[in-house]
Amino acid sequence: MTTATDKIDMTPITLTPVQIRGLKLALEGDLYPQEGNKWTHLNATITYAKTDRFKERARKIRFATTTTVVQLRDFALLSEVGADEGEGQLRQEITMAGKIWLLKNK
Repeated sequence: MTTATDKIDMTPITLTPVQIRGLKLALEGDLYPQEGNKWTHLNATITYAKTDRFKERARKIRFATTTTVVQLRDFALLSEVGADEGEGQLRQEITMAGKIWLLKNK
């Protein structure tokens, strides 16, 4: 006789710091493919720090590499959306499992 816990994989997922940063980036919004094997938010631009006393310092655009995105998708922490709409609409969004992982392991 099998129970419900026999069918569910209860092993904890251990992520590297790079994967955690990629997951937190996906939490802020969907990730879209960019040139150079990178994924970032749609229409991401360089912003400037508001709290800088002397001059505005550019804050770099944060991104995740394709390798990191694929690894997070393999763990089912990200899901691919828009694959049937065409290549230009492909994006990655965080799943509920990814949100729960961040809540438990932040």
